[in-house]
Amino acid sequence: MTPEKVLKERWGYSTFRTLQKEAVEAALSGRDSLVVLPTGGGKSLCYQLPAAMEKGLVLVVSPLIALMDDQVSAAREAGLAADALHSNLVGSEKSDAYRRLERGQTTLLYVSPERLLVGDLAEDLAERLCLIAVDEAHCVSHWGHEFRPEYRRLAEVFDRLPKAARMALTATATSEVQDDIVAQIPLRDPVRLVGHPDRPNLVYRAFPRRDQSAQVLEVVRRHPDEGGIVYAQTRKDVERLAAGLAAAGVSCAPYHAGLNADLRRTAQDGFVKEKLDVVVATIAFGMGIDRSNVRYVVHANAPRSLEHYQQESGRAGRDGLEAECVLLFSASDLATHRFLAQKDGTLPPERQKALERQLREIGRFAVAPLCRHRILTEHFDAPYPSGGVQDEAGCAACDVCLGETKGLAEADALVTAQKVLSAAWRTNGRYGAGYVVNLLLGRADDRMTRNAHDQLQVFGILKEAGEATVRAWMDQLIVQDYLEVVEDGLYPLLRITELGKLLCKGEGTVRLGVPAPPRAKKGKKPKALRKAADAGAPADEALFERLRRLRRMIADQLGVPPYIVFHDSALVEMAAAKPRTLAELGEVKGVGAKKLERYGAAFLSVLNGGESAGLLT
Repeated sequence: MTPEKVLKERWGYSTFRTLQKEAVEAALSGRDSLVVLPTGGGKSLCYQLPAAMEKGLVLVVSPLIALMDDQVSAAREAGLAADALHSNLVGSEKSDAYRRLERGQTTLLYVSPERLLVGDLAEDLAERLCLIAVDEAHCVSHWGHEFRPEYRRLAEVFDRLPKAARMALTATATSEVQDDIVAQIPLRDPVRLVGHPDRPNLVYRAFPRRDQSAQVLEVVRRHPDEGGIVYAQTRKDVERLAAGLAAAGVSCAPYHAGLNADLRRTAQDGFVKEKLDVVVATIAFGMGIDRSNVRYVVHANAPRSLEHYQQESGRAGRDGLEAECVLLFSASDLATHRFLAQKDGTLPPERQKALERQLREIGRFAVAPLCRHRILTEHFDAPYPSGGVQDEAGCAACDVCLGETKGLAEADALVTAQKVLSAAWRTNGRYGAGYVVNLLLGRADDRMTRNAHDQLQVFGILKEAGEATVRAWMDQLIVQDYLEVVEDGLYPLLRITELGKLLCKGEGTVRLGVPAPPRAKKGKKPKALRKAADAGAPADEALFERLRRLRRMIADQLGVPPYIVFHDSALVEMAAAKPRTLAELGEVKGVGAKKLERYGAAFLSVLNGGESAGLLT
């Protein structure tokens, strides 16, 4: 059977996505490969389909147990003989998995790097392996954003398995990280399959952080009854934001490393199984989340790098439907990242240099009045847009191109920047950002009067702009290295840099933007349905909701996340096309032969006006 026929029969798709076929063909021919595809690009199929071809055993090295278990469930739904070996297996589960493996029944095996490094599996599997796939392969690189020392040791095991092809997969990797992955695994003369990093279905927004709780709630209210993730920088922030959302009536839970394992597991399972709408979390949450219909991701604080941001925001819209990614930024986030990086000791010079570069890049993304899609894709060494010329509307999928953040004209930006910089210069770098903001707004207090700063020409010079805008401009100047925050004793002080002094003299250029975030709108259809309607295939909203209820009932009965039954995109297509027969239902994307046999009658009953009852026997 050809790969195309297996794809249609097992997964219900008639065509491969970008570079999937090339990755599958490399594996089947025994050639090593590096596969870099954006989140939602279908990386797992690149190694699952070779397992379905039954050419031998496919071994997948995966970093998180939750991710392994969900992928095993999804693979089994496609008819694969899949198992995972990890520390959370109970006695009978473990013995059953080993028994199937010993009998040669398993075609797809997931293991953690720690489990593989024990060493006992290599000898047992050496002759049967046709492919070793390393998922989240950026973890192998010192230059990556989630480095794991265990990944660096995988070569010890792979050297004992020379016959199997090797495949490294990741969603985010600069050219530097790609080279490191190839060297460290190592990959032997690999074919490099690097997809375009842009996610056109994601709407990126970056705004100054003013009232964190209120701004987060505003985003959540734009997505009633839809799944979302809120990332915060500290455990304290997580607890505070989660409590605020819960008080506002939002179905949510906190998630961070300080919670006990049962609470973390309950939060994660509730979210994946769509019993919770929102999880507020530190970055510890997410790598193991495979929920496809996350409609928004909010970063209440800036992440440490653009690689982190691409990975974390990429958990939205994995089903290809529209999703929103919002970043709330303050320059203080960068200072916190510096502090945390130095907490356990002084960083080596090369790591300090890399950290400063990463902070500069995420800061630029957050404040520059430039197309967010363009900044992200060009960071990963790709042109924007892919294969075409950007029109006058830009990407039409970020706050800048949507007109929600407007860039000042070059001359206006220069004059405005000089006003802010002059305030920092005239106060001799002896005061914090709040003091300088009050100076620019004309808010005199006793200390300012004693210092005679209310007599300066810059006093009140930006009072018409408002505090939020002045603070945003200040952050933008910090990111562009015209201002700096210096720790002096207990208080951070705002100082003008040498570049800032030159700009005050008219030497150099500067970009400044004015944000106007969107407001929540009531009565809007779910984004999945709006996307379908925009594509010319209006979906029946009431029918879509009935199909969702049926999917959840089936998922609860099977004990699996709902997306494993069907993705939202499949339900949207059903609600639009309204198939009346099994044959017609089988033409819906994502409905493979096994799912059609297992769930077809139940879904047809709802599509033909029946109730969500009498599900599975």
